[in-house]
Parts: sequence; structure tokens; C-alpha cells
Amino acid sequence: MAQAGARGENVFAVTVHVVGAGVAGLAAACTLAEAGERVVLHEAAKAAGGRCRSYFDPALECRIDNGNHLLLSGNLSTMAYLKRVGAEGSLTGPAAPDFPFVDLASGAHWTLRINPGRLPWWIFSPARRVPGTQAKNYLALLQLRRARSEDLVAPLVGHCGALYEKLLAPLAIAALNTMPEVASAAPLRAVVAETIERGGAHCVPRWPAVGLSESFIDPALAFLEAKGADIRLSSRVAALVPGQKTVLAVPPWIARELLPNLTVPDAFEAIANLHFVHEMPPGPAGFWGVIGGTAEWVFAKGNITSVTISAANRVAEVPNEVLAELVWADLVRAFGVPADMPVFRVVREKRATFAATPAQLARRPGTRNADKNVFLAGDWTDTGLPATIEGAIRSGNRAALALLG
Repeated sequence: MAQAGARGENVFAVTVHVVGAGVAGLAAACTLAEAGERVVLHEAAKAAGGRCRSYFDPALECRIDNGNHLLLSGNLSTMAYLKRVGAEGSLTGPAAPDFPFVDLASGAHWTLRINPGRLPWWIFSPARRVPGTQAKNYLALLQLRRARSEDLVAPLVGHCGALYEKLLAPLAIAALNTMPEVASAAPLRAVVAETIERGGAHCVPRWPAVGLSESFIDPALAFLEAKGADIRLSSRVAALVPGQKTVLAVPPWIARELLPNLTVPDAFEAIANLHFVHEMPPGPAGFWGVIGGTAEWVFAKGNITSVTISAANRVAEVPNEVLAELVWADLVRAFGVPADMPVFRVVREKRATFAATPAQLARRPGTRNADKNVFLAGDWTDTGLPATIEGAIRSGNRAALALLG
């Protein structure tokens, strides 16, 4: 049993180095610090957060997130992480599992309304289910339940007509950040199993009320400081120290440099986020899914209208100005915003996630590797989920628990 020193510290605590202060690294560090370990957190950048952070944009004259992340109440690891660091009240969203959509082809606005209980009676209500679908169409979800890693989303459930076009395809693109024609159905199966199949209580949309940093990053850093962790920003780790207990929570290409024999995903998909200085009425939910447009999701964030394009390799060669014009034209059609495009910012994450193809899934390593003192974390590791905040946090927890034994 550990003994307490004069100041109450754990004299048998191990010094653990966590390399990478993205969400995965922060989750690992918080788990370890709470368990009483001495944590040294290294981050090569000047600020923590990785792809989940906020910053002040001088052109827009306000703080923005580097990306939009739509969470669900069923993301249990994420909710537990926020509670641990004291940020459980920092999210916002509708009170019910409602998902507003606008179809650019028809101009129709409609809302998917999932009932709270596990029994999915919402599929029998035309007012709640996807327009143009019948209850029997939802049997396709049973096919998805049996999906293997080699099964592709579009060939597996693409025959479902309106259900596929208006729900399953947008869900796959958003969750997998990979086009459904080439994306594996297995990680989509995992997402559906943890949310839609558990009922509407697990599907309530959530996102940070202020910003990603204010919810996920700053509270975690404060938590670690209170636990006595040594936080080292602008601290690039060029090599791992043999025998040193380490959680490696860096992007896969950096992990490959530090562990040359490690197999990691090596094909990636981009995400593009466009932020317009325009205040749009938030409507009943504060966000919308867009069917048939350049982007998939629109968020009303005060004086900023923020738009997300997932699987954005397809627009990689489109200049920012042209891309903004395409997206704004969709907003004019969908919401009747003024035709004159306001000031905007395009933020592209060129290697936002690994491509969720069968070949890339096979390259995801587990928490452990050949070095018994190094434990892997990151949304690119084999969590069973796609590359999401939930997957990243889960990977960090797993790495910390594996290290603790």
C-alpha cells in the first residue's frame, strides 16, 4: 500500500510522461493524476488541444473553434471526462434528441425526432422519422448491426433510398469523415450501437457553449495543475527514454517516428470549417444538417455562422474564396441569408483523421506495443470507434489504466 509523505504526497507514485496534450493525452494525464501518479505532460505546440481548441481570429475579431464537433449524450467517456475536470455544465444543445435538416433539392425543412426510450417507436411516426421513408426501411439498421470491417457503408445500406440519402449517408460522412463508398461500415455500426440503438436519451446533441478550449482543454489543464502535474508546452520529445513509463498520445506519423516498428494508419481525410461573421437565428436546436449541399452541418454560434465539410479531400483543390462562395450560396438557398457574403475564415485540417477504410482500420494499433513501458493513445488507435472526441478520450483512459495495471 502506498504511504503518505509529510505533505500527503504518494511517496511510491511513479513519474509518468504523457507526450501530446490533445484530448487523448489530456484524458490519460487526468486519469493518471487522479490515481496519484506524478505526471509530466509534454506538448510540442505553444498551446494544448491539438485539433480540439479555440483561438482568437484577428480577421473575424472574435474567438473561434478550429473545428465543429457535434457530441451526443451517449458519448459516455466524453461526459465522464468533462465531469472529472469540472466542465460538465459547459455544453449546450437542444433539450431533446432532435436533429433539424434542410434538403436543398426540395427546399424542405424537417426534423428527425428520436423518442427517449430504447424501444424505437419513432420510426412508426411520419412526423418523427425521415421524410419519404416507411417503418420497414429501418430494418436496414439490422444489416448495419452485422457489419464487418471489410463491409463498405454504401454497398451495405445504400439501397435504402431516402433513409440512406437523408440520414445514413450524412451520418457516415460526419462520424467517419470518409465518403461512404469507401468507408468501412464497422465503425459506423459502433456509433449507431452506442447512440441510436440505445434510444433518444443517448442521442441528445451537445457542443461547447463557449468554445472547445473552454470545455475540453482549459479545465483539464487546471485539473492537472491542481494535482501537481508538470505541464510543458513548446516541449517537443525527439526520442523516448528507455524504461521510462510513457503514454504516447501524438498523431500517428509522429508515433511512427518515435517507434519505428509501429504500424499506424497512413492515409488521411481532411475537414474544412468555414466561419462567417453573420448572426443567424438558432432555431429550435442551434444547428442543422444540410442534404445535397457542399457542407453537411451548420451551427449558429452567436455572431458567427459556422459550417463543416467532412471528408474534405474532395474540396482540397478548391480555393478558399470559391469554397466560401459555394457554401454561402447554399446558406442563401436554405435559410434566406443575405446574398452578399460577409467576412469569413476557412480552416482546413488536412490530416484531420485517418481514412476509415478497411485497409486503414487494419493498421490501427492497440494500446500496447513491443515496448512494455510505452502505451499508445489517440483516436487513430484501435478503439472500435471512428476518429472522434469520444474515441480519443476512450483511448487516453485505456492507455492510463493499462499503465496503472
